Amino acid sequence: MSRTTHLPLLLLTLCSASWLPSAALPMEKLADAKLCADKECVYAISMARANDDFTAPDCRFINIKKGQMIFIYSKLLPKEGAGVFWSGSVYSDRYIDQMGIIGYFPGNLVTEIHVYNEDPIKVLTTDVDFYCI
Repeated sequence: MSRTTHLPLLLLTLCSASWLPSAALPMEKLADAKLCADKECVYAISMARANDDFTAPDCRFINIKKGQMIFIYSKLLPKEGAGVFWSGSVYSDRYIDQMGIIGYFPGNLVTEIHVYNEDPIKVLTTDVDFYCI
């Protein structure tokens, strides 16, 4: 191939990369440690039902609606004087657009209805746990 054939490909690559987000936005760390079912926090600790609505204040959090089912993946161990936040994802046929999105919400707004892991482990949080992408 000639150099002129490579030029359009190079320009296309550079242009398409320009719309990608350049960096995540670091946010305040909500806790230094969390409880998880495993060391990567990929398995659900429990299933819970939302007792009330919650509107996410920023991109670290998820919106929840009263009655929604939520898979719980971690429970933050709060700093002194801080709120108790859990991370999870909504499970609902009615809110398909929110399924699979993991975020934080106040733990006191839900009731655990099924516990998958009775003995969660303590895992240190990292700054990435609180980035907004």
